[in-house]
Amino acid sequence: MGKARRARPQHDPAYGKLCQLLREWRAAAGLTQVELGAAFGRPHTFVHKCETGERRIDPVELVRWCRACKLDPADAMGQLARRIR
Repeated sequence: MGKARRARPQHDPAYGKLCQLLREWRAAAGLTQVELGAAFGRPHTFVHKCETGERRIDPVELVRWCRACKLDPADAMGQLARRIR
């Protein structure tokens, strides 16, 4: 009998909180998905997939996302940490 498969990390409820924050940060910055993607050379579909959890965002992309939204990445991580307590 094989090992049980673990759920993918983006299916963890805590990861969903990051996705929600990504949307909130973009909206607070007054950016559309198209505008945010263009800010760091990615298509709007990249933004959409990150916001819905279809695609995981890596740390470098997260920093770029935060900076495009005029948000300090350290402050952003603090917000995330408070949400997933």
